[in-house]
Amino acid sequence: MDSLQETAIPGCVSIIVPTFNEEESVGLLTEQVAEAMSDIGCSYEMIFVDDGSRDGTPAVLADLAEKHPEVRVVEFRRNFGKAAALDAGFQLAKGDIVFTMDADLQDDPAEIPNFLAKLSEGYDVVSGWKHVRHDPLDKTLPSKLFNRVVSRLSGVKLNDFNCGFKAYRREAVEELSLYGELHRFIPVLLHWDGYKVGEIPVNHRARQFGVSKYGFGRLFKGALDFLGVMLNTRYATRPLHVFGGAGMAFGAVGGAALFYLSVLWLVGAGPIGNRPLLFFGMLMVMTGFQFITIGLLGEFVQRQSAQPKRRFTIRALRNFESDTSNTDLLLAELNRASARLREVHSKWQPQQSAPTQPSAMSANTTTQTRSTG
Repeated sequence: MDSLQETAIPGCVSIIVPTFNEEESVGLLTEQVAEAMSDIGCSYEMIFVDDGSRDGTPAVLADLAEKHPEVRVVEFRRNFGKAAALDAGFQLAKGDIVFTMDADLQDDPAEIPNFLAKLSEGYDVVSGWKHVRHDPLDKTLPSKLFNRVVSRLSGVKLNDFNCGFKAYRREAVEELSLYGELHRFIPVLLHWDGYKVGEIPVNHRARQFGVSKYGFGRLFKGALDFLGVMLNTRYATRPLHVFGGAGMAFGAVGGAALFYLSVLWLVGAGPIGNRPLLFFGMLMVMTGFQFITIGLLGEFVQRQSAQPKRRFTIRALRNFESDTSNTDLLLAELNRASARLREVHSKWQPQQSAPTQPSAMSANTTTQTRSTG
């Protein structure tokens, strides 16, 4: 703990807790977080985002906010989902380090120092890994399949993307915009933005109250959201690679089928017009052509969005200096004005000094006359 306090104590920590029908657990979680943060010795805030709870959670949170000044509450008008709750928390968080954790008491606040120690090693994002899970089989099996596929395709080497216990540096979450089910892919989004992502094993506790809000159905939603994430990260600037690649694959299958039928027709192996393989080959070729066309349109849209909207060309520029800034032009004007002032001053000075000599001679003559008299 001493080494941690020397290297990893932030100025302030924000802990974001999305909450939905967790009236029994939010009070206990507040006490556990307070105990963990007192051992660390830094200021913190807990931001509970009530995602349209239909039980007594809003009343419990209101009471906690009155008793604990570090507790802050955001109440949604209805259930918008966990991604929206995290997005609201990220916008309102003020800490140098931002934590996210679930409200069901399965995430152990005693792990917070371990997250801070990992961040002090140079990581921008640290994700928890529920190495030993206390969840039913209908949650663990889909989660393992999901984690393997996402890790393989995204290039982010994490064992547990679904763990809600994570720690971020503030700058990493400032530009995030979450919607749908994108909260599962925050490490992927930040990885493709250049942030360093790490992982630590965490203590996962059995649920004490309520029931899980997720099941096997989230696997299909996650798969669709992951396709969107891949298009907006890895292939954001080269849509032709993904659509064109798929189109070439479909076209190759269809072309091989049509080539095979053409060989049969040439050797006289019978008519091919009534064979299902002919229609399959034609369908694959047309599908491939459509995918390639979509990729070309995507490239066109990407190019038009990336380039400035200039609709003219310039043959030549005269009396323009491309490397002259506004400051240089202003200095040039000031130098010219200074030169004119020096020229006027040089002409004005002899005119002022010339009349001075007769006046002095007249004064001397008057003085001599008075003395003679």
